[in-house]
Amino acid sequence: MHKENLTIALIAHDNKKDEIVAWATKNAEFLKNHNLCGTGTTAKRIKEATGLNVKGYLSGPLGGDQQIGALLAQGEIDLVVFLCDPLTAQPHDPDVKALLRIANVYNIAIATNVATADYIITSNLI
Repeated sequence: MHKENLTIALIAHDNKKDEIVAWATKNAEFLKNHNLCGTGTTAKRIKEATGLNVKGYLSGPLGGDQQIGALLAQGEIDLVVFLCDPLTAQPHDPDVKALLRIANVYNIAIATNVATADYIITSNLI
């Protein structure tokens, strides 16, 4: 049985924004039952495409990854869907690595691709 009112962070690199919007659209019925947040453009695009209420933080390169990381450390986020682009260098790569590290430190599930995101949200462990 799924927990109710999870806080889910939605993040995607530029080349993965269409993919996360498609994923959120496909899973809107599940996502509407939870608290959603995300970094800048990703949050805005998901909100526009789905009508879901997604609290937006700064863009990743402008500190959004760090804002989400702080929320993870404070125990305010239950799950992260962060579609990373492994084929493109990111100017804010240290921030990305810090976010992945903090999710691991605090044992927070983090999906970095659609297959893992689908697996996590269909699991009875969340």
